[in-house]
Amino acid sequence: MSDTSKDNDRDGDEDAPRAKRSPIWPWLLAGVIIIGFIVTVLAVIFIPNPNAWTDDAYVTAHYGTIAPRVSGQVATVDVRDNQTVRQGQMLATLDPRDFQTSVDQAAAQLARDQAQVMNQSALIDRQPSEINQNSAQGDEIRARITLAQQNAERYRNLASTGAGPRQAWQQAESMLKEEEAQLAAAEAALEASKHQLDVLKAQHAAAEATVQADQAALDQAKLNLSYTHILAPMSGMIGEKSVQVGDLVSPGAALMVVVPLDRIFIEANYRELVLRHVLPGQAVRIHVDAYGIDLNGVVDSVPPASGAVFEPVAPTNATGNFTKIVQRLPIKILVLPNQPLARLLRLGLSVETTVHTGLANVVGRDSSAASGTAAP
Repeated sequence: MSDTSKDNDRDGDEDAPRAKRSPIWPWLLAGVIIIGFIVTVLAVIFIPNPNAWTDDAYVTAHYGTIAPRVSGQVATVDVRDNQTVRQGQMLATLDPRDFQTSVDQAAAQLARDQAQVMNQSALIDRQPSEINQNSAQGDEIRARITLAQQNAERYRNLASTGAGPRQAWQQAESMLKEEEAQLAAAEAALEASKHQLDVLKAQHAAAEATVQADQAALDQAKLNLSYTHILAPMSGMIGEKSVQVGDLVSPGAALMVVVPLDRIFIEANYRELVLRHVLPGQAVRIHVDAYGIDLNGVVDSVPPASGAVFEPVAPTNATGNFTKIVQRLPIKILVLPNQPLARLLRLGLSVETTVHTGLANVVGRDSSAASGTAAP
């Protein structure tokens, strides 16, 4: 074998181990990925997140349910579905005829009893003159009694000496007794007239009380008549309108609702584990799922209890078996003003909220004069 062939065999033997050696860079890349994953997990666990996020959040508001105050038949419905209304605007009317009749009856009753009061006042004004008349009559009778006593004494003396007839004495005595009887009757009439004045005053007071009751009944009748005009208690949009012309409605029956879209807010149910970082006044980013838009908000308040506390049947853990459940509290978030896209919000829409929990992110309370600030 020649030298050339030996060299070629030696070169082939050196290249064979080099071809079997695997590259190192895939292992390095895998190690970097694993280390990065471990660092990320540790950071999530041990480094606090400056933001509190939840998708358990919804648009809501304190809306008003429109219900009649009195029973009646619907005469007109002055709004349509989803119409925007102003505070005090007419929404519907009830047939007012029955209520107007009640007003007229109450007014007539009031006028009659007022006339009775005037009659009682006239009787009271006349009674002192009657008392004075009875008193003067008594004085007159007393004067006649004095004269009758003198005559009786004179005729008695004449009869005792035989200078005068006994019959004249007897007539004088009879006249004296008659005058005394008339005096007793006059004094009784005087006392009766005085008592009658007290009776008239009591009757006058009762008549005035009746007038006051009549006035209250008239006011109530007028108030019931005014209730036939059903007005919007606030500005907003009409929803859930179920009333039609001709319907017979009763007090408390829901006819429609008025949703104040300028006072809506967000109710975000945050887990209790992040509440330690949530404070009123912190800035919030609101992502609206329906429109894919972001709005700015502010934390208004943290509730005094979780939703489970106010359930009809409160949960109890005083049993042998216990499973800890993370509670959620509904955080109230206001939508900041001067955001044109906020007019797109509607009650019930799902949103995602991110509270920037850093102290540097606390918004001034003056900035919270947002669409929901009217609802405490």
